Amino acid sequence: MLVIRPIEQRDFPTLKQFAIESGHGFTSLPVNDELLQNKLNLSIDSFAHRTKGESLYFFVAQDSDTGEVVGTCAIDGAVGLSSPFYNYLLGKQVHSSTRLGIYNVVETLTLTNDYTGVSELCSLFLRESARRGVNGRLLSKCRFLFLAEFSELFNHRILAEMRGVSDEKGNSPFWCWLQEHFFSMDFSTVDYLSGIGRKGFIADLMPKFPIYVSLLSKEAKSVIGVTHDNTRPALRMLEEEGFRWRGYVDIFDAGPSVECELSQIHSVRTSRRLKVCILEQHDSLPLTDTSTYLLSNIKFEHFRALMAEVVINEDSKQVVLNKNIATLLKVKNGDTVRLVKLTHSESHQA
Repeated sequence: MLVIRPIEQRDFPTLKQFAIESGHGFTSLPVNDELLQNKLNLSIDSFAHRTKGESLYFFVAQDSDTGEVVGTCAIDGAVGLSSPFYNYLLGKQVHSSTRLGIYNVVETLTLTNDYTGVSELCSLFLRESARRGVNGRLLSKCRFLFLAEFSELFNHRILAEMRGVSDEKGNSPFWCWLQEHFFSMDFSTVDYLSGIGRKGFIADLMPKFPIYVSLLSKEAKSVIGVTHDNTRPALRMLEEEGFRWRGYVDIFDAGPSVECELSQIHSVRTSRRLKVCILEQHDSLPLTDTSTYLLSNIKFEHFRALMAEVVINEDSKQVVLNKNIATLLKVKNGDTVRLVKLTHSESHQA
């Protein structure tokens, strides 16, 4: 069983390996020891001081049987405060002439910093060997219980950037067009520079005026707002939670940025708190009444989350847990947990 917990210093070697495995276009896990250590330090400090604003809440997924860490996810408290956070906004301009009877609507890409200060879901990575069952959903959705419990630390808007289209060598069709006309660096280089925070070249070299989409190459136009194949399952989960694309795309690979009001995220809105009732060692859950839930404790520094079959006693407003689940969640009788029920289709995925 996978258990979600805050990242610790001992996780650095695994985090570095994940950065390598995640490949091109995954800027929130740069293959750079100093930057990864800075992220780890910021997360440890954020959990220690309950930081709002420039904070990072980084989590890992750990196998409770083997102790192996197999995935990561994070919440950035507010993007763009210490370094610019750029996006393109896909919009429209009208070119018309009443005298000539001509009316044309053309699409444009405008460079913006509109997401400055917004909280971001980031760094979602699950090792391939662990991509089974509900593991991916646990890793993605656990952040919603954290957001629900500690909402005062985050912006009312929640953002998630989806990786755009690039090939196995890291070549992006969208970037190839930009590179030809405005830059002299390949996609892997700009992706890396952005990931380590060296974004000054963007303001220096990126076109200052809106780009007419009609001027782009056919290949570049075809990937605007399109998600990388490996990232589509994550996008589907976010869409189920209420996230929508509002026309913002990544400036390098044109992948979509989706967003949702924190209070309107399905798992935030439908989650609730219940008291814990722990079964004795020799007792077992009545299988006919069990349902699969995403559960977390409400301990900030010692946050834990997992998915398990539990029983809800509506009369007493209690959730009935077996002793093993309670131990993994670090809760005892009478403690409070936050939980949200998985849909039938979610809980029966292979």
